[in-house]
Amino acid sequence: MFGYRVPAPDQAMLISGGKPGRTNAPFRVVTGHGAFVMPVFRKVRYLTLAMNEAEVGEVCVTKQGISLNVRAVIAFKVGNDEESIVNAGQRFLSDQDQMAILTGRIFAGHLRSIVGSMTVEEIVTERQKLATEVLEGSKAEMATIGLTVDSLQIQSIDDMKIGYIAAMSAPHNAAIQQAASIAQAQANQLAAQAEQDSQRKQAEYGRQTAIVRAQYKAEVDKAQAEAAQAGPLAEAQAQRQVIAAQTELAQREAELRQQQLVTEVVRPAEAEAERVRLLAEADAAKMRVQAEAAASNNRVALDRMLIDQLPLIVREAAQGLAGANVNILNGADGLGEIAAGLVSQGLAILESVRKGVAMSDKPTSTPSQDLEPAE
Repeated sequence: MFGYRVPAPDQAMLISGGKPGRTNAPFRVVTGHGAFVMPVFRKVRYLTLAMNEAEVGEVCVTKQGISLNVRAVIAFKVGNDEESIVNAGQRFLSDQDQMAILTGRIFAGHLRSIVGSMTVEEIVTERQKLATEVLEGSKAEMATIGLTVDSLQIQSIDDMKIGYIAAMSAPHNAAIQQAASIAQAQANQLAAQAEQDSQRKQAEYGRQTAIVRAQYKAEVDKAQAEAAQAGPLAEAQAQRQVIAAQTELAQREAELRQQQLVTEVVRPAEAEAERVRLLAEADAAKMRVQAEAAASNNRVALDRMLIDQLPLIVREAAQGLAGANVNILNGADGLGEIAAGLVSQGLAILESVRKGVAMSDKPTSTPSQDLEPAE
């Protein structure tokens, strides 16, 4: 719209040519909104509210009389209130660059004043204190010209190669270097220990790995060896079983053969021996009967005939014994008992015959006549 003006966000619009404002300023201040300006009758100017910067480099003498070159940077701007804008507009509206120059001069003076009340050690070690005191000292003057300071930074402090600051810092540098050397030595020691620990752990891991591998290999070799020996071991086991069976069979065959030998050889031999003994006893009995017959005058012929028949009877009984499978329980005593029984039977038979002959004998008969038919 014709005659309507709007200032930028970082500007204050100053309208002159009308009635004075509330602060009796020669112009009206408009910020943050627009205003209608009558052409020809009103004039509009703009004052920057943006941040400005001023640098200060000043040679200052300390409380100790030592010259220091102090450099600082000031960040400032026009205040946001109407009074500050009016004060700044009246001083800098026609040449706004003068704000930085004047600000630098103001701070240079206060900087020299504050540095002169401090020692080098305080200035070097307490820079924030220096900046705070400079700000406090310049605040009233800056407010008078409508400016506010946002920050003050001390960039550098130089003794202009006198060597005072370097000498002051020498013990600290030595201590710091010593601490740095100690820290470096400790770091190197820790690094060496860490390297040794790492190597030791690697060696231990390698040893454990080698042991595990050896154990695995031993188990694999053992399994392979067992697998390779399984066939021969099974064959050997089978052979042992066969040999054991053959041994048992041979033992049984030997026992059977021994029983056969007892049956086929020992027992017939024992029976033959018993037969011979029986024959001997029969012969003895014959001798005894012959003796008895010789002593008897009445029965000589009969007794001789019976005596001659007695060995035949005993021999027949002995032959029957030789062909029989007789179990001898008491060894030689048993054989003696059998032989005695045979002789007793023979004698009993002989006695029975004699009695029968005696009962049937008549006075006219003779033994030879009665026995001839028997022949």
